[in-house]
Parts: sequence; structure tokens; C-alpha cells
Amino acid sequence: MSRRSIRTALRRPVTDPVAQSGARAGPSRRTTLRLGGGLLVIAPLLAACSGSSDAASEANAGYVSGDGVVVEIPPEGRAEPLEIQGTTYDGDDFDSTTLRGAPLLINVWYASCPPCRVEAPALKAVHSEYSALGVGFVGVNTRDKAGPAAAFEETFGITYPSIPDPDGAVIASMDGSVSPNAVPTTLILDAEGRVAARIAGAADQSTLESLLDAVLAEVA
Repeated sequence: MSRRSIRTALRRPVTDPVAQSGARAGPSRRTTLRLGGGLLVIAPLLAACSGSSDAASEANAGYVSGDGVVVEIPPEGRAEPLEIQGTTYDGDDFDSTTLRGAPLLINVWYASCPPCRVEAPALKAVHSEYSALGVGFVGVNTRDKAGPAAAFEETFGITYPSIPDPDGAVIASMDGSVSPNAVPTTLILDAEGRVAARIAGAADQSTLESLLDAVLAEVA
């Protein structure tokens, strides 16, 4: 069964207005390379700092330009499972190990990061569709207090939880999968909790969908 057939068979009706209107990003053109047993997918993503060419000013702002590379790791090349724990802005405990058995999308962000605002509608749309298929979603916010984080989520309609991580403890627990200055970064964990894909920079909807379809197909 193809990935699209699997997604169609599992999908519930989507009520998100973006999906209903048919306004979704078209498929990205990609070049696929195999390197050392891993799979690199080069995609035309928005950079993590789309409007700046000054690396020093980017570092001072707290983010660096994404390289636009999506890395997909085949099952046989994946590292040990990650264990992500923390307390969300709502005061709820989060433990990624309780979500094993289904994919998990982790998005690293903060409210004043320009590319985080660019990718927010794509994350909202993908969450609306794929949470119904059993995919878990969590944000990791690297600097905001509850007020700015809540304002961002209300503005963009983000309803999945986020963990504040001002001291970098959650990022550190990701075993080098995310650089502290590489914001935004999105990780997709497989059903065993292993990193199956990583996006450096702002993610687009079609790329997120393709990566999630791949890990859902593994579960099926």
C-alpha cells in the first residue's frame, strides 16, 4: 500500500479552513542523495533567517540561518531513542516515552524568531490533519515566558503544547540532534522514539507531510 493510500485510509475529515479551501503548498522539488547509509533530501526550504546575510547579527539575535537541508535517516541508520521530558506552559508533565508506538514531531521555536512565524501556519495545518492519525506534537521554546508564548500560539492557532527550555536542558537531552542556535528546527521521531528526520530552518507543509507519511508507513 502506498504512503498516500495509508494516509487516506487513516484520515478523518479535516475541519481546518486551510485544508478545506485546498490552499496547501505544492510538493517541493527535491534531489535525493545517499551518503554513508543515510538519506539526504535537499529541499528548497525557507532559511532560519530569511532576511539577513550577517552571520554575527544572526547569532546575536539568537538564531542562525538554516541550510535548507532535510535529513531523512533510514531505520537501520537511526540512533538510540530520545527521551524528552519537561513541564509545559500549562503546568502539565510531558514525557516522550509515553508516546512510543506513534511518530512524534518536535518543533524548536520562540515567539520573536521570524522564520518561526513563517512556518507556524504549516505546523498548524499539519497538526490539524496528522494528530487525527495518531502523530504526537510538542514544541520546545528556547527563551519565552508564558505570556509571549501564549500570544504567539493564539495568533497562529497553535494548540499543541510547548515546553519552556530557557536553560537548554531539553535541547541538551536531544543528544546533539538540535543546535541551541539553530531555531527553528523540527525533528520527527519514529514510533520507537528515534530521530527519523530533521529540518533545519522554516518547514513547509508539503515537506512535513511527506516526512510524516514515511514514518506512518513504517508503523502500518
